Amino acid sequence: MNKINKFKIIFINRVWEDNSLIVQLLGLCPLLAGSSTIINSLILGLITTFILCFSNTLISIFHYWIPSEIRIPIYIIIISFIVSTVQILINTYAPNLYQSLGIFIPLIVTNCIIIERAENYAIKNNIYKSAIDGLSMGLGITIAMFFLGAIKEILGQGTLFDHADLLLGGWAKILRIEIFKFNFPFLFAVLPPGSLIGLGLILAINFCIDKRVKKYFNKH
Repeated sequence: MNKINKFKIIFINRVWEDNSLIVQLLGLCPLLAGSSTIINSLILGLITTFILCFSNTLISIFHYWIPSEIRIPIYIIIISFIVSTVQILINTYAPNLYQSLGIFIPLIVTNCIIIERAENYAIKNNIYKSAIDGLSMGLGITIAMFFLGAIKEILGQGTLFDHADLLLGGWAKILRIEIFKFNFPFLFAVLPPGSLIGLGLILAINFCIDKRVKKYFNKH
């Protein structure tokens, strides 16, 4: 099996079969609390993807010099450095975006997905595999958060792509779609309890798709 095929297998497994949110159910804090809209979900997902990819790469580069006895604190220091840098850059160049995300950016430091990938994969594999692992795992997280954010935004506000200008600039205000007219937001859907229902729906859809795919391949 050549190197490209190996990378494809890693990518597909991380995005779908080993998706940390909808399969492993790890790191649910940003999913449940931070995914109130599609845009918030996309931003948090993309930030998490960048941090996963970068932290995996750094840990793979320096794994020979990381003592096994203190490896977890070192992981946290590396992840904290990356998160703090991202937080400062967002606060400097996109203050509105920073205020929209609030506490969820620094909380990425304690996200168990990032530490789990560092411990179970990056420390044991080369730079390229570690980077692909972080990228694909992050994209899987982003996709899951995107769909949950869509469900919550539609049920809670009756819109899609509200505040898209925070991510794409002022022109993106035209992307806002109003599906229902609400005088007041449906808070149950927007708040974390609504996330649990949305997550349940996503898990059910994922289970049905997996079941149909396995049934198809068993027949063929």
